[in-house]
Amino acid sequence: MLVILSGVSGAGKDTIKKELIKRMKDVISLPSYTSRQPRPGEEDGDSYHFISREEFEQKIKENEFYEYDLHHNQYYGTSRKLLNEKIQSKKIIVKDIEVNGTENLVYLLKEDTKIITIFLKVSEEELRNRLKNRGDNLSNEEIELRIGRLKYEESKIKNYDYMIKNDNFEKTVSIIENIIKEENKLIKDG
Repeated sequence: MLVILSGVSGAGKDTIKKELIKRMKDVISLPSYTSRQPRPGEEDGDSYHFISREEFEQKIKENEFYEYDLHHNQYYGTSRKLLNEKIQSKKIIVKDIEVNGTENLVYLLKEDTKIITIFLKVSEEELRNRLKNRGDNLSNEEIELRIGRLKYEESKIKNYDYMIKNDNFEKTVSIIENIIKEENKLIKDG
């Protein structure tokens, strides 16, 4: 089963994913490839595989991604090889990805893999606070770029199985944990 977490940059996708992995024994992460530089504390292979723009573009030419997108002037993509390996493991895969990537993955994989899509919603005010305090020293221009994408991302909520207002970390993680358990039970019982 593939669980996709989406939401605007700063919605809490990565933090929630890491907490789910800590709490649930059968949950694993699927790192994305990106051409951006690591933020303080990020390790290669944890949430992302950091590669150069040139390496990313070569992988595009070699059709190594199920989907990829140029997002905030950086590439992000889902490796065919990595995702297929994780699916074979029979674990529950949690992936954080933006809305266009979600649409592409669902379209490409819906016949072969059980996919659960969850959109994390945050208010503009909360988002602004998170982006300012995140620790990656975003300029005001970069913060406004991310906030400017909020309406577009929210316009895609109707495409998701679940929408959760992420205004309380513990509550949000608990809700998602329950969704995963119930959806996994349906697969096993079905």
